[in-house]
Amino acid sequence: MGASLPPKEANLFKLIVKSYETKQYKKGLKAADAILKKFPDHGETLAMKGLTLNCMDRKTEAYDLVRQGLKNDLKSHVCWHVYGLLYRSDREYREAIKCYRNALRIDPDNIEILRDLSLLQAQMRDLSGFVQTRQQLLSLKPNHRMNWIGFAVAHHLNSNASKAVEILEAYEGTLEDDYPPDNERCEHGEMLLYKISLLEECGFLERALEELHKKESKIVDKLAYKEQEVGLLLKLGHLEEGEKLHRQLLSMNPDNYRYYEGLQKCVGLYSENSQFSPDEIDRLDTLYKSLGQQYQWSSAVKRIPLDFLQGDRFLEAAENYIRPLLTKGVPSLFSDLSPLYNHPGKAVILEELMHKLEHSIRTTGRYPGREEKEPPSTLMWVLFLLAQHYDRRGQYDISLSKIDEAIEHTPTVIDLYSVKSRILKHAGDLAAAAALADEARCMDLADRYINSDCVKRMLQADQVVLAEKTAVLFTKDGDQHNNLHDMQCMWYELASGESYFRQGDLGRALKKFLAVEKHYADITEDQFDFHSYCLRKMTLRAYVEMLRFQDRLHSHAYFHKAAVGAIRCYIKLYDSPPKSTTEEDDDMSKLLPSQKKKMRQKQRKAEARAKKEAEEKHEESSAAGASKSGKRHVKPVDPDPHGEKLLQIEDPLLEATKYLKLLQKNSPDSLETHLLSFELNMRKQRILLAFQAAKQLLRLDAEHPDSHCCLIKFFHKVRSMAAPVTDTEKLIWSVLEAERPTISQLHEKSLIEGNKIFLERHKDSLMHRAAVAEMLYVLEPDRKSEAIKLIEESTYNMVPKKEALGPVWEWKLKDCIAVHKLLGTALNDEQAAFRWKVRCAEYFHYSTYFEGSRSSAKSNTAYNQICKNSENGSANHSEGGETADSLTLNGRLEAFKDLNI
Repeated sequence: MGASLPPKEANLFKLIVKSYETKQYKKGLKAADAILKKFPDHGETLAMKGLTLNCMDRKTEAYDLVRQGLKNDLKSHVCWHVYGLLYRSDREYREAIKCYRNALRIDPDNIEILRDLSLLQAQMRDLSGFVQTRQQLLSLKPNHRMNWIGFAVAHHLNSNASKAVEILEAYEGTLEDDYPPDNERCEHGEMLLYKISLLEECGFLERALEELHKKESKIVDKLAYKEQEVGLLLKLGHLEEGEKLHRQLLSMNPDNYRYYEGLQKCVGLYSENSQFSPDEIDRLDTLYKSLGQQYQWSSAVKRIPLDFLQGDRFLEAAENYIRPLLTKGVPSLFSDLSPLYNHPGKAVILEELMHKLEHSIRTTGRYPGREEKEPPSTLMWVLFLLAQHYDRRGQYDISLSKIDEAIEHTPTVIDLYSVKSRILKHAGDLAAAAALADEARCMDLADRYINSDCVKRMLQADQVVLAEKTAVLFTKDGDQHNNLHDMQCMWYELASGESYFRQGDLGRALKKFLAVEKHYADITEDQFDFHSYCLRKMTLRAYVEMLRFQDRLHSHAYFHKAAVGAIRCYIKLYDSPPKSTTEEDDDMSKLLPSQKKKMRQKQRKAEARAKKEAEEKHEESSAAGASKSGKRHVKPVDPDPHGEKLLQIEDPLLEATKYLKLLQKNSPDSLETHLLSFELNMRKQRILLAFQAAKQLLRLDAEHPDSHCCLIKFFHKVRSMAAPVTDTEKLIWSVLEAERPTISQLHEKSLIEGNKIFLERHKDSLMHRAAVAEMLYVLEPDRKSEAIKLIEESTYNMVPKKEALGPVWEWKLKDCIAVHKLLGTALNDEQAAFRWKVRCAEYFHYSTYFEGSRSSAKSNTAYNQICKNSENGSANHSEGGETADSLTLNGRLEAFKDLNI
């Protein structure tokens, strides 16, 4: 570096490098300028000056200088290396790799460049290249521990675990007998555990166990040692030793569910689907009773038997488990019990038990068979539990009566209001649910969880302005947008995006959904620093696990929701593109002069309001940005706060396809993925891709209403297409003709017959009848009245649901809302939609969408007038947000004081 410079300037060049490494950028710039005064064309100095400027956010100048330096000295490995670092800082990893490879052609043994290249190869999962680079590093510096470990990890990631074991054994052969010293024992122990996990992965179980016992004295993490040992014993079938070791682990942590599961496997009493014979249940009961006597304070040892016990024994165990938790007042008890509702018959037993406890405490003040009196709060917690039980069963009237009684008993318990809010949300009154959540929040203004719960309820009710002002109470410096984004608060962004989408504000909705997508890109980027850190600190098992997690990162539920939301926005944008300025002027010219004047006044007010809000936010952030030293930290201003630029795209379907490909790769077993693929490809006239999506839907669930609709729509579309002319069209037709007989739903049947057979199979299901009606109208528009009749003849019955919950109402609120929209849009019959709304209002008393008799939509308070048109909480709150804001005092809705539910 700087070899072509005189000694004085060469020392200055070293100072530039040192200043860059120590982040003293101004000092480095000063030294670079001193060299460039005498040697203005020195390539390496120009490159280092550019790299320094890049760290000072002067990227354009940085790229210009580095390119100029590279042009002046094309054979300098320093210039190529710096150019690669520049690309790396902008996440252009492929370009950075090209630059590093060019640098290595000039200086093939440069360890720094090789190390940087290996990090990028690990990041980009160029595993074969990663192996080669780590091998070269090891051959250049074989006395460096990190190079041995890096070479082994590279082979492991490249699916060659046996080679990784050989490399680690070769590394151990270079160590002395008394290794490691005391200050390296943890790192060496981690390396040994990693090696044993590799042997286990290769299937060398006996050898792994032998190695584990041999190196016991050198492994510091004794808990990890025991867990690794017990796993190997179980796989080898050494069940007696495994049982003994599991009991030792339980003595260390008697609340670890995995240890109980392992113990059950050792004694031959484990089942994947939790189905046991009567004899096995007896043995399990005996096992857990003995463990219960040994670990009396363990919660797990009392809870696990509830999963396998049946009948009277389940009742006894449940009572023994629930009683002390009710006395103690554990709000999360129902969450703990809720998995039992999926077990046939247990929900009914739990209901009988809860009523028995309630009756006993009401009449005697004590539990059945007990002489000690219970504290007064026990009755309140029993009512709290019963309210959640009936909420789970969909019996909202009883649920609300129980929670109201509990609130009347003890009006100061915050959890009661939170649960009542949740019940109202399930019942369909999102506006009242938001108000109750706000009431709970105001009872403890320092509780962040309750604040977040309240914000979520407000967003579900489409009170976005109010939700933002509530969320800001717990953000740094009161700058809600930037801070929530910086904290990667994805639940907020998703809920906010969905609310904007419901209101038809596609720009803001897209902005929120794409923000979540950016968080996942940042999470992928965040792994970069760990490629060197984990090898240095020897946290190898955690490192490999982290890389595997990153490989399946985009299959996470939050990303799935964000991608689906973005695709739906783009589809809606394609179907209803925003009006151009010319079209808006044409619309204005059609209005009367008085209407034009009102419209312009409204626009001016909206612009003035937006400008004022922007100025206030800027002042707040400027004031908050002032540090103690008086310096201001200027935050970047969002150039597109409302997402208007996101709507100005030429091809929305092309943008949607980018996210669809990610869903197809990471969520291939989701119906929603293939449903969106079908909708997208039908709009793009990609017939074979649409057919592929329809076939995937049939593979996942052929009886689903959406699968049926897509199949009928597809072949109806194909039938209406013109005869094939080109070779491509003829090929597509031949594929479809060959494939149609393979689809059992339409084999030797017309589309109308297939639709009729589907109805016969699912005549008792509302959503299936709605799907059949929609397809009947698509196939034969003149039979519209018959299609509507199919829906209106659906019966609202109580049916057993998998025999787990006992009889429950068959129709769901969200399904009825979907049917109402179908009647009003696809079938285009406002009268039928109105009749359906009136009918559903009788079934869903609390639904604001259907204006049920007990919903807040029927109340005369000011706030409820705002919420009246809500889609189960909101269909259009674009104007309601401001009014709601005017009714708040410290986030509380004064208009709800007189609301009784």
